[in-house]
Amino acid sequence: MTEISDKPKTLPSAIERFILHWGDMGGQWGVNRSVSQIHALLYLSERPLDAEEISDTLGLARSNVSNSLKELLTWNLIRRVPIMGERRDHYEAETDIWEVVTRIAAGRKEREIDPAVATLRKCLAEAEGDAGVHPVAGRRLRDMLEFIEAMERWYAQMLGLPRPKLMALVRLGARVASFLPRRQTRPPPQPRDSSG
Repeated sequence: MTEISDKPKTLPSAIERFILHWGDMGGQWGVNRSVSQIHALLYLSERPLDAEEISDTLGLARSNVSNSLKELLTWNLIRRVPIMGERRDHYEAETDIWEVVTRIAAGRKEREIDPAVATLRKCLAEAEGDAGVHPVAGRRLRDMLEFIEAMERWYAQMLGLPRPKLMALVRLGARVASFLPRRQTRPPPQPRDSSG
């Protein structure tokens, strides 16, 4: 039988609102709502929490909390923390927001982008050897693969930048384009004379 706390602990409204919103956002990104809510609670917590405290605070079944903690550990977004004199495992979230975003991006890339690239490569290889595949389809597969591979290279380069430089790039925003060489624009094509 699944145990659910009768009534969740009362949280300050700002904390509760953030936890609920983070859970909704997680759901939109394909992450279980409970996983996202537990992550939000641990992220805002001033101290490590054990599974029972998490269950009582959020009103979730302990089995749900246990499974969600395992998933968060897999994503490397939380860690077990030993507490002197305690037998229960306690957990705390990574609180460096850059680390959180980097780990989420790395996890999403590994789970979603890498398999998509592998599939695109296979499809393109098959398409190039199949006369039944229209050249338009082959070109579009190639364009998509080239685009995704370019984004992968950019992602790897951004991860390699020291954080202060990356932060400077983020702050620059669209102004970074002003440092790029301007493209020569071609004059518009002239209309053909149809009288001849």
